[in-house]
Amino acid sequence: MNFNFLHEFGRYLILMKTMFAPPENARMYWKETVRQMNDIGIGSLGIIALIALFIGAVTSIQFAYQLSDSFIPAYYIGYIVRDSTIIELAPTISALVLAGKVGSNIAAEIGGMRQKEQIDALEIMGVNTAAYLVGPKIFAGCVVIPMLIIIAAGVSIVGGYLAAVSSGFVTATDYIFGVHAFFVEYYVFMMLVKAFVFAFLLTSIACYKGYYVKNGSVELGKSSTQAVVISYIFILLADYVIALILT
Repeated sequence: MNFNFLHEFGRYLILMKTMFAPPENARMYWKETVRQMNDIGIGSLGIIALIALFIGAVTSIQFAYQLSDSFIPAYYIGYIVRDSTIIELAPTISALVLAGKVGSNIAAEIGGMRQKEQIDALEIMGVNTAAYLVGPKIFAGCVVIPMLIIIAAGVSIVGGYLAAVSSGFVTATDYIFGVHAFFVEYYVFMMLVKAFVFAFLLTSIACYKGYYVKNGSVELGKSSTQAVVISYIFILLADYVIALILT
């Protein structure tokens, strides 16, 4: 068990090292990176915005219910929704959703190329397949996923506003005042650190599982599933470690 983990981890590190080799054709790499940015970013924008909207709405309703019989001012609803969204909900839940959507797609795409021997053909042509297939995906993910998480944070706060104000728990003025109250810029920095770390983890793990997939459609399905599950575990573990370090 331990030997298998060390073997997998060592092979993962070797793949990451090979990824940083100089590109044979920079223009070809750039076109692939732009394609991945479009697939990851535009392709995931709708689901991220929808989930973030309801996360903010549910969070605001739950906190409004908890504060309804207390002497805490109503504007604290906006304050709590803002901080919980920025610090934890937007980066973590968005990353988990993207690990399921983007991670499985990446693993299936690279795994399909491995099974069809397209990767072997590229290597015969002298192409560094680790750099060409893995590098653009990880780079695109590290650029686009933090943008999606920023959008998710904003949409979540708006969702909290719509739910809390329309339900009559708080006035629009109080909610907006709460969103502005006691704002700490450091929380945004924490969110961005989590976003970059989560983006690297979910894309690199998916690329690794797809790159080394074995033959057979069953193995491809298992590889995609493993990519998602392992990404979930490491995202949650990284979330805990970052919280310990940055707080």
